[in-house]
Amino acid sequence: MTPRVANELNIAVIGAGFIADYHVAGLKAAGATNISVLVGRSPEKTRKRADALGIDKISTDYHAVLADPAIDAVVIATPDATHHQMTLDALQAGKTTLLQKPMAMNSNECRDILAMAKTVAATLTVSFMHRYFPEVRWLKSLLASGALGTIHSIRIRNATPGADWADWFYSPDNVAGGVVMQLGVHGIDLVQHIAGPIASVSAAVTTHRPERVLEDGRRIRTTLEDNAMARYALQSGALVSHEMSYTEIAGCDRFRLELYADKGTVWLRTERGAAAIFAPEVTGQSGWITPPEVAEEPLGQAHHFHWINVAAGQMPGDDTAQAGLSSIQVAETIYSAAKNGSTVTVPLTPQHQETGQ
Repeated sequence: MTPRVANELNIAVIGAGFIADYHVAGLKAAGATNISVLVGRSPEKTRKRADALGIDKISTDYHAVLADPAIDAVVIATPDATHHQMTLDALQAGKTTLLQKPMAMNSNECRDILAMAKTVAATLTVSFMHRYFPEVRWLKSLLASGALGTIHSIRIRNATPGADWADWFYSPDNVAGGVVMQLGVHGIDLVQHIAGPIASVSAAVTTHRPERVLEDGRRIRTTLEDNAMARYALQSGALVSHEMSYTEIAGCDRFRLELYADKGTVWLRTERGAAAIFAPEVTGQSGWITPPEVAEEPLGQAHHFHWINVAAGQMPGDDTAQAGLSSIQVAETIYSAAKNGSTVTVPLTPQHQETGQ
């Protein structure tokens, strides 16, 4: 599965926090062994994290790293408030970029980034990891084949206990929002990736846990939402319920999805396993079955394999940059709908206008 030129790419990971672990492990699993430098704010903490990840070189100056002609590509895995300027700088420096979600603090910043991306040769990819899970790839292919017929409804839940490893997750100065922006954008992207654009939204949000106890024992206060319920009408006519929680003790492994269509029902990441389908006309069996195409693989391998090939010029860029904007627009619409107690139409992105989706 290793791309031909993986070992020729020099990759910098900007951001030495929790999510760097995912990206570094995924890159290595995909065959990218030359992770040249880890960039962080604190020399001591960055050195410690680099040692744990097996990265020799560290830096606290991302500008110097972007100016290094030996660096081919960068992963930006820093707090939300830094994404806008860092990504503009990386693209202007000609570095193929994998940008952690959420894409930016708001849709206007996303548009700035997309405008820059159009003027440079470097390719921008936004990191929507759930797209690359084997069960999601299988479902995407099944739906594309038309075997299930028309989708009637989808239920999706994104939930965790909430980040306890850093206080910046709970500060409006550093993040674009609470659970909607931190977890919900994953579900928003997943719904649109497999079933098409969200046309309108009604929603409610709340903060059940305004005080948080971090892993190191510190107590912090936050006004950001930690639970949200959204209802979407897709352009196709399908209906979606989307639950988001940053207070769940247990019960959801990254996401849970149920899809109901003309000819069958599909559940992903539930008590029935990574994937299960009940569709006698499709499977030829009268009960629930586990699709044999869905097999375990290292977390992040397929995701980073795809990006490595984009960075190496072995395959074209994807739609994740436009999807990054679209996910933020839907999230902003959730906030607007919750505030106004009404159903709000989602603005079309240029991508949807061009494709008619």
